[in-house]
Amino acid sequence: MKVLVLFDLDRHVEPDESFTLKALRKEEQKPTEADVISCLRGLGHEVETLAVYDDVREMIDRIKTVAPDVVFNLCESFFLDRSHEPNIPALLDLMKVRYTGAGPDSLLLCKDKALTKKLLSFHHVRVAGFRVSTKTHPLRRLARFRFPAFVKPVAEEGSDGISKASFVKNEAEAIERATFIHEKIGSDALIEEYIEGRELTVGVVGNPRPLTLPPRETFFGKAETDEHAPHFATARAKFDDAYRRKWGIRNGAPDPLPDGVAEKLARTARLAYRILKVRGLVRLDVRLSADNDVFVIEVNPNPSLARGDDIAATAKEAGIEYEQLIQRILDNALR
Repeated sequence: MKVLVLFDLDRHVEPDESFTLKALRKEEQKPTEADVISCLRGLGHEVETLAVYDDVREMIDRIKTVAPDVVFNLCESFFLDRSHEPNIPALLDLMKVRYTGAGPDSLLLCKDKALTKKLLSFHHVRVAGFRVSTKTHPLRRLARFRFPAFVKPVAEEGSDGISKASFVKNEAEAIERATFIHEKIGSDALIEEYIEGRELTVGVVGNPRPLTLPPRETFFGKAETDEHAPHFATARAKFDDAYRRKWGIRNGAPDPLPDGVAEKLARTARLAYRILKVRGLVRLDVRLSADNDVFVIEVNPNPSLARGDDIAATAKEAGIEYEQLIQRILDNALR
C-alpha cells in the first residue's frame, strides 16, 4: 500500500525536502512521526512523507504527485496555528483522498472545550460545571459557582496555558486568571469546577465498532503529602521529564478500580466517541470522583501515537501490538 505520512513543522519546508528517522527524532523533535514511519515501512508499505508549514499549493501538488492509497494524517497545525488543524482533513476531503483519524467536524467540535461540554451534557454525560469568559465580553462575576475551580484556554491543547496558577480558590482568583488568559494567550477562558479525584485516560479506536482500550491513570506522587506539588496535569507535569521525576509523576495501569467503574469508563468513552463524531482514534481525559462518578474533562481526537505514549501502551495491554495498532488505523481509514 502507498502511504503518505503528513505532518507539520515549525519552519519553512523546502520543496522535496526529505527527513531521516534520526532527524525527525532529534532535530525536528517529532518522535511520533519517526515511530509511525518506521512502523509503516516495517509492515511493508511504500511510505512517502509530506511536511507542511505555510504552503497549501505545495501540499496539493505533492498529494497529486504521490497519489497515495491513504494519507496517514499527523498534522496538527498550519503556519504555527493549531486552530487550522480541522482544515487539513477538510482539504483531504475536497481532494477525495482517504486519510487516517478524525474528520474536520469532530476536530472543530473537540477543539472548543466549552462546546464539547455542552454537547456531552445534553446527552447526559457528566462534565464539571463551567462558565466561559470571552475576550470580547470578559466575566466580572461568577454568581452561584462552586469553588475551587480550574481556569484554562478554551481552545489550546497539550496543556498549553495550564500551570499551578490555573487552580483558583475564589471568584477574584478566577477572574484574575481568566484575564491573564485573555491578555497573554489571546484566548477565551474556560472556568470549570475542580473535580477532586483520580485522573484517568481512556482510549477508543476504530469504526464502525469502536474498541475501548484499558484505562490509564496519572499518579501525582508527592502531591498527596506536599501541598506545593501538582494535583493536575500542567504542561510541565506532562512533558518535562525532570519535573516529573522531581515530583514522582507517572502514568501507568490504574490502581484497582471500584466495581462497575471500568464498565462505566468504557460506556462513557464510546458514547462521547459517537456524540462528537470521532473516527479513527480518541483519548478521553476524565476524573473519577470519590463517589465513583466519571466526569469527562477533555476529548482529544488524533492523540499522540509514539511507541511510548499512553495509546500504544493501553493497546498493548489489550493485546494489540504497536504494528497491529498502526495497521488497524490504516484499515479503518480505508473503510
